[in-house]
Amino acid sequence: MTTAKGLEGVVATTSSVSSIIDGVLTYRGYNIDDLADNASFEEVVYLLWNDKLPNKEELTTFKKELAENASIPKEIIEHMKSYPVGDVHPMAALRSAVSMLGLFDSEADDMSEEANYRKAIRLQAQLPTVVTAFSRIREGKEPVAPNTELSIAANFLYMLTGETPDEIAETAFNKALVLHADHELNASTFTGRVCVATLSDMYSGVTAAIGALKGPLHGGANERVMKMLTEIGELSNVESYIQNALDNKEKIMGFGHRVYKTGDPRAKHLKEMSRKLTTLTGQDKYYEMSIKIDEMITTQKGLLPNVDFYSASCYHSLGIEHDLFTPIFAVSRVSGWIAHILEQYSNNRLIRPRADYIGHSHQKYVPLEQR
Repeated sequence: MTTAKGLEGVVATTSSVSSIIDGVLTYRGYNIDDLADNASFEEVVYLLWNDKLPNKEELTTFKKELAENASIPKEIIEHMKSYPVGDVHPMAALRSAVSMLGLFDSEADDMSEEANYRKAIRLQAQLPTVVTAFSRIREGKEPVAPNTELSIAANFLYMLTGETPDEIAETAFNKALVLHADHELNASTFTGRVCVATLSDMYSGVTAAIGALKGPLHGGANERVMKMLTEIGELSNVESYIQNALDNKEKIMGFGHRVYKTGDPRAKHLKEMSRKLTTLTGQDKYYEMSIKIDEMITTQKGLLPNVDFYSASCYHSLGIEHDLFTPIFAVSRVSGWIAHILEQYSNNRLIRPRADYIGHSHQKYVPLEQR
């Protein structure tokens, strides 16, 4: 057996959901640049699940189904109100709430294709509601009910603030959702597929994926990027802060990628969004600081920014609390998780790798009184 730490370079399955070939990311064969510039998030979700872009009638029906399933059971809202104030990370709340959603779905254990697709609709529609409801509850506010007339991007911002977002904010957030929708066999997607490969239900698979995304080496990176920018404070402090971190061999979050060696193709879109949003909101110092950090890390370490680096200042400019960055990732990535879960179900084999044993050998049991 050949050991690959972190399964690096190991091809674990075949998939037609998304690809990363020669530094180019595609969803179902569509270049991410094309989708980010032109597609609504709803179109991308439909594409991931159905292997084709919807026509006008299909998209209208799909959006109607999502809107009609966006509400969550009142019991889950009451449950979130019981969480310790200030002590619960939104990803932990999301993980628990998604697990609870399965308890209120009469089709949770129905493994038919039709039931799984209906569950997919419900999960995609309800995750934004869960995240925004928790955000408001911890602030002592009542959750805002979903607006069935709004897009997923606009509705998320509406449920978060109680105000309908302007076109610029909706467009920016929509693009962020498109860019985060899927990313081949990343850690959370692989976790979800491993879970459902046992023929566990979709709620279990998505809950498992959320658990993997919660970690700072996966979904939590952009939250830590914003923490760094806040600590730096001003453009004049960037050079000394970053140089000190590099001299002490500290990891600068938001740079480098296991798969991309010539740069993350999603980063350029978020960089431009950051420029526009920070200028619009009078917080352009965060963009300027990011540019300076980018230049220093690229020059000294040869590392390029990934999707997390510029997304941090984008979400901050939209007035989103920093610890909601990773749950927003989940709101988008659940579309990809579900696409992979459906694909796993369609051609399933239990995922059971081996381990290269490096422990003791030829041990003999010693009676307790002789130890």
